[in-house]
Amino acid sequence: MTQQAKPTIGFIGTGVMGSSMARHLKNAGYEVHIYTRTRSKAQSLIDEGLVWHDTPAELARECAVILTIVGYPKDVEEIYLGEGGLVATAKSGTYLIDMTTSSPELARRIHAAATERGQYALDAPVSGGDVGARNAALSIMVGGEKDAFDEMLPIFGCMGKGIVWQGGPGAGQHTKMANQIAIASNMIGVCEALIYAKNAGLDPEAVLKSIGSGAAGSWSLSNLAPRMIAGDFEPGFYVKHFIKDMGIALQAAEEMNLKLPGLTLAKELYEKVAAAGLADKGTHALYLAWADGE
Repeated sequence: MTQQAKPTIGFIGTGVMGSSMARHLKNAGYEVHIYTRTRSKAQSLIDEGLVWHDTPAELARECAVILTIVGYPKDVEEIYLGEGGLVATAKSGTYLIDMTTSSPELARRIHAAATERGQYALDAPVSGGDVGARNAALSIMVGGEKDAFDEMLPIFGCMGKGIVWQGGPGAGQHTKMANQIAIASNMIGVCEALIYAKNAGLDPEAVLKSIGSGAAGSWSLSNLAPRMIAGDFEPGFYVKHFIKDMGIALQAAEEMNLKLPGLTLAKELYEKVAAAGLADKGTHALYLAWADGE
């Protein structure tokens, strides 16, 4: 792949975050080909000039770089390693970049399979939710070969700002697990702080102005607490996907003989929220576990 010509990019998974990410690439002058399971969900991107394909294999044959952001590790495994998957159908020299939050072990397997085919695989999960995706301000944590990371840095730069190479295959996913662990316990604190303020008879918005700029400040407090106060629990990142992430982190921790009691508690609370019918709401819907007296 030459530095002079912009590579043709394939993007698989045009959901809450993926649609904005693919759009940024198109706006940066790349030719972007897309696939998602339900074509109607990608119609706005098709109308904007992104090129639709009916299967990942069709897309793979046309693209020098392929990015994916899908739901679960099983989806990642199917797309990359399944019959007719990207590793089997993409050309030698293709860059395969999975931006799903997935298993570090699976990332290593994809890297090994891609290497055998002369392809370059990176695991590059992101953090920042729908807001970060819309604003091209995602944090991007990358694992894989350093040379491949350097080659893809201009593409990452179209979607994010905090772009860091973390190490070899799987390192990006391990870093995302650390990110999710920090968010999980912090979200409990944000919810409890707002519920406490409400029950103390305080104005939650006034409380947020004070604590958001002090030592208690966090991304969740600044970006999600206002949504909690407003009663807006639509997803920037789904409860069901966060539960998936916490499960991956706990499994990896078990393999390292680590106990993570804060994460264990957070997962239990989120599972109760999901069981109450809120699995497709945003992660800040954890607030309802207290607000509804559950």
